[in-house]
Amino acid sequence: MDRDMTVPCEEGFINIRVGAIIMKNGKLLMVGNDVHPEYLYSVGGRIKFGETSEEAIVREVFEETGVKLEIDRLGFIHENYFYGDGETNLKKLIYEISYFYYMKVPEDFEPVCMSMTDGGHEEFLRWIGVNDPIKYYPEFFRDELLHLVDGVKHFVSDER
Repeated sequence: MDRDMTVPCEEGFINIRVGAIIMKNGKLLMVGNDVHPEYLYSVGGRIKFGETSEEAIVREVFEETGVKLEIDRLGFIHENYFYGDGETNLKKLIYEISYFYYMKVPEDFEPVCMSMTDGGHEEFLRWIGVNDPIKYYPEFFRDELLHLVDGVKHFVSDER
């Protein structure tokens, strides 16, 4: 069971993915790639068929940082309609469901990125302030991570 939870649907796709909220010393760890270095996104990726979202986030964090972190709690569920901009999904409608988990971050956490995008492009890690003037996904992190609450929040975005 090693297939990503990306399912063709009509002329587009359904993605089921996870994202990590990794914060240390007031900074948020994000990922970028060498194709679009001006755009950052959460550590994470697609759930593989047969995995739970919790298993997937632990795996994805390890793959992207080299460190096996524990989950603190689920923070957000995000439903998102958008048009693809990648090599395999260019201009195709995508419906994506994402589970964002707060991770427990030890003091000695030193991530090392050795991951690649689906298209084989090198990725990098970057610590940012939540309000840094850079484009990053998901956008609701800008407000929500400044006002942490208990429980799970649900967001819907639609770029159609």
